[in-house]
Amino acid sequence: MDLRKKAKNVLFIDIETVSSKASFDQLDERMQEQWERKAANIRNDDHVAPFDLFYRRAAIYAEFGKIICIGVGALYWNTTDEQPRFKVKSLAGDDERALLLEFKELLEKYPQNQLILCAHNGKEFDFPYICRRMLVNGITLPESLQLSGKKPWEILHQDTLDMWRYGDYKSFAQLDLLAALFGIPSSKSDISGEDVTRVYYAEKDLDRIRRYCKEDVVVLAQLWLRLNQFETVKPEYIVRAE
Repeated sequence: MDLRKKAKNVLFIDIETVSSKASFDQLDERMQEQWERKAANIRNDDHVAPFDLFYRRAAIYAEFGKIICIGVGALYWNTTDEQPRFKVKSLAGDDERALLLEFKELLEKYPQNQLILCAHNGKEFDFPYICRRMLVNGITLPESLQLSGKKPWEILHQDTLDMWRYGDYKSFAQLDLLAALFGIPSSKSDISGEDVTRVYYAEKDLDRIRRYCKEDVVVLAQLWLRLNQFETVKPEYIVRAE
C-alpha cells in the first residue's frame, strides 16, 4: 500500500503521567482510604508502605494520576519530492484541564470519522487514560474518543503493541524493546517513564519531560513504519516543534 494513503489522518500520540499529588499525605482523607485499598491489590515485592507506593505507582492509574504532557506527531510530504517527513510537538502544563482542552481542540481539527490515533499499548493505557481524565475534568469527549457503544471495526485507533502481537495477547513488549529490535534509536537516553514523577515534582523540569515525550513519539512513528514494512524517516527529515 502507498505510504501516503496509509498514513493519512494518522496522529501518533504518547502521554506522560504523574501521581495526582506530590505525596500521599496531600490526598484528602477519602482518597487516602481509596488508595490504601488499591495498594493492597498492587504487586509489591519490596513491601513498600502504601504512602511510598503512591509516589512510585499512582501515575499509571487514572483515578490517582494526572496527565502533564501529550506528545503528538504526524507524517507529511512536501510538494517538491516524495520523501516522507515527520513533525512532532508536545503539549504540556500543570493545569491538566487546560492541557486536555488544548488536545481536544487539536483532535477536532481532523475529520472525526477519519482520524486514526496511534499509540504503543494505547488501547490499554493512553486512550482510556485520556478519556477518564477528560471525564474527571468535566470535558466532553471528542467523537474520535467516544468508544462506548461502538463496534470494534468502528474504532479507528491503532496500537503498535497489538500490531506486534499478531493475535498473541499474552505477549507484552515495551516500546524501547521493539525499538532496539528494529534498530530504531532509543528515546531513553535522558530519562525513562519511571523518572517522570520525580523529574516533575522534585526537579520541576517540565521542559525535560516535554523533550522526552517528543522522542517517544518519534520512536513510535518509526516503529509503526517498520511494522507496516516501510522505511523509517531519515533523521534530517524529523521536525521537532517547540
